[in-house]
Amino acid sequence: MWRHIASNFLTFLVVLVFLLGGVILWGQAEYTAEGPLEESICLRVERGTNMRAVSRELVGQGALSNGTIFRVGAEYSNKSSQLKAGSWLIPDGASMQEITDIITRGGASTCGTEVVYRIGVTRSEVQVRELDPATNRYVEKAAFIPGESDAPEAFENVREKADTRYRIAVAEGVTSWQIVNGLQSVDVLEGEVNETPPEGSLAPDSYEVRAGDTRGSVIERMRQAQDVILAEAWQNRAEGIPLDSPYEALILASVIEKETGVPSERGQVASVFTNRLRQGMRLQTDPTVIYGITKGEGVLGRGLRRSELRAATPWNTYVIEGLPPTPIANPGRASIEAAVNPLDTDYIFFVAKTLDPRDGHAFAETLAEHNENVARYRALEAEQGQN
Repeated sequence: MWRHIASNFLTFLVVLVFLLGGVILWGQAEYTAEGPLEESICLRVERGTNMRAVSRELVGQGALSNGTIFRVGAEYSNKSSQLKAGSWLIPDGASMQEITDIITRGGASTCGTEVVYRIGVTRSEVQVRELDPATNRYVEKAAFIPGESDAPEAFENVREKADTRYRIAVAEGVTSWQIVNGLQSVDVLEGEVNETPPEGSLAPDSYEVRAGDTRGSVIERMRQAQDVILAEAWQNRAEGIPLDSPYEALILASVIEKETGVPSERGQVASVFTNRLRQGMRLQTDPTVIYGITKGEGVLGRGLRRSELRAATPWNTYVIEGLPPTPIANPGRASIEAAVNPLDTDYIFFVAKTLDPRDGHAFAETLAEHNENVARYRALEAEQGQN
């Protein structure tokens, strides 16, 4: 009898082990399989929350097929205690394992609200944006100009969220003075910048910052980035360009940057200035005259006078030979690369095609051709004046 009972118990144990093994294999398969989420979502994880509460939220949003398997999987992989507060982008079809990795990895939030401090050539602006998980694009919620309008309620609200991201976007062609001035309005930064960095030494780009970062540390990041960009460009420069140093390349790049806002024609503009330098012609470019007037501190805000085109300043390329003594702005990577690798053309003249700078320039190889282009532009100016 005891032998019979023992045999049945052993059989029961074997069946139980097989069943348990099957459940484990099924659970593992479910944990790593593609999830049911049909459209990306932004999951906000509050500070002090736990994996159980998160699993309920994920089930409610259709990201999990089974909250228990999700929690067991996170516990088995020793990640239950590593949950990170923030806003996390959960892509469509994400497996439980992938979701666990996303919400325990840490770092900056990957979705939610972002405040962008834009430092532009003509003005600075603060923009509040929120990521739309469905399109993975940021949607503007509010914007204002510091000093000219009050901060909207949307801005004040996001400042109170711990997972709000902050970014400083510096436009190509801004001056060092404009950057320092713009950083003063970035209220999440601390400290002062006591000296304006050398013109051209800061890389225009988008920089993520954290509340409490210093303005000096942001300046240093920009400086280091520009050093790397310039060194790489100079190392890969074309043979025979009329530039003797990386600094001369930076000067020319700043002139190119200020002469065109059309990315596709930077190489052509670079070729004009390169050809002029080779032929000993003066560069004769208006932005250098403007810099001689403003020294990079603000925007001129009007057209140039004839007397200013003739005035002798160190930067006036209608008067001086060759390059100006310093950059006239902070050029971006594309303009630096164009300066050291210009297109191979015979152009030595250019003038705006239309009154809209976005339409670019008309280039010419001869003075006669250039005069025709200028005549067309003057006709557009006259027509605009009559309307």
